[in-house]
Amino acid sequence: MKPDKQQVFCINSDEAFAETALQIFRHQAESCKVYNNFISGLGVDPQTINTVKQIPFLPIEFFKGHHILSSKDEMQVTFTSSGTTGMITSSHYVTDVSWYEESFRKAFNLFYGDIKDYTVLALLPSYLERQGSSLIYMAQDLITQSNNPASGFYLYNYDELAVQLAKQQAAKKPTLLIGVTFALLDFVEQHQINFPELIVMETGGMKGRRKEMIREELHEVLCNGFGVSAIHSEYGMTELLSQGYSKGEGIFNCPPWMKIITRDTNDPLSLVTDGKVGGINVIDLANINSCSFIATKDLGRAYADGSFEVLGRFDNADIRGCNLLIA
Repeated sequence: MKPDKQQVFCINSDEAFAETALQIFRHQAESCKVYNNFISGLGVDPQTINTVKQIPFLPIEFFKGHHILSSKDEMQVTFTSSGTTGMITSSHYVTDVSWYEESFRKAFNLFYGDIKDYTVLALLPSYLERQGSSLIYMAQDLITQSNNPASGFYLYNYDELAVQLAKQQAAKKPTLLIGVTFALLDFVEQHQINFPELIVMETGGMKGRRKEMIREELHEVLCNGFGVSAIHSEYGMTELLSQGYSKGEGIFNCPPWMKIITRDTNDPLSLVTDGKVGGINVIDLANINSCSFIATKDLGRAYADGSFEVLGRFDNADIRGCNLLIA
């Protein structure tokens, strides 16, 4: 029997996480045909998996061309990844979008407090210009949940955004500006502001629009442009229903139902520890109707306290819209 929302979103210990993760693994190993075939191909008997570290992680590439489903319910929404022309993109088929809503709402509250305390400004032009973006779905919901008439989306109307930011600062209103990286850079090239209280959250992504930058260089430019002391970041992707958040310095933390572990770059079935660089594996228990155990193409370090950092991508990885830059 698979866990319900209360069990997943009320996890409060490593023991509870491990127990729930193993329950979800057994459910998905049986219910998800693609995951079942992958596990069988490895010669692994799901009944022999007794710890989280033994769970096989499905390569994220399987979301390109396969229906990764652990539910027989009808799909409510399909999230698709961004990509350059001709690139094969990922599709995440979601049968119960309320899992996504509860995940990002609870995670935001955990890291930032009540969304109703904020004005939410979303500078996400490339995402607004296509269909199926999970980031747009989340941003729209946060804008709605803020219940603030000043909250809203911005495309390329940077002058209007600058005016709104000035109004927010004058009114001393807590403000979150969430933006795709290239658009934030475009904005600060046209408008220099000094709004120390502003939360600037970049979602990653140059999408071929600008030269790639290392994280330190990028954050320095944005800090100077917005007059803030740190740049916040979100680590999420189409194939997940949960996000990690960084409040600066590129160090991310996960909500209790999400965990990052790292694998050996030469042996994907072996894990690395103690902050060593490895491929990022994500356990996202909110992905209960899809696959909760995903091997990404990102490189990073996972630390003993549960935090992690993203260092870049494997050389043969596609450019992705929602991943952070090389650090």
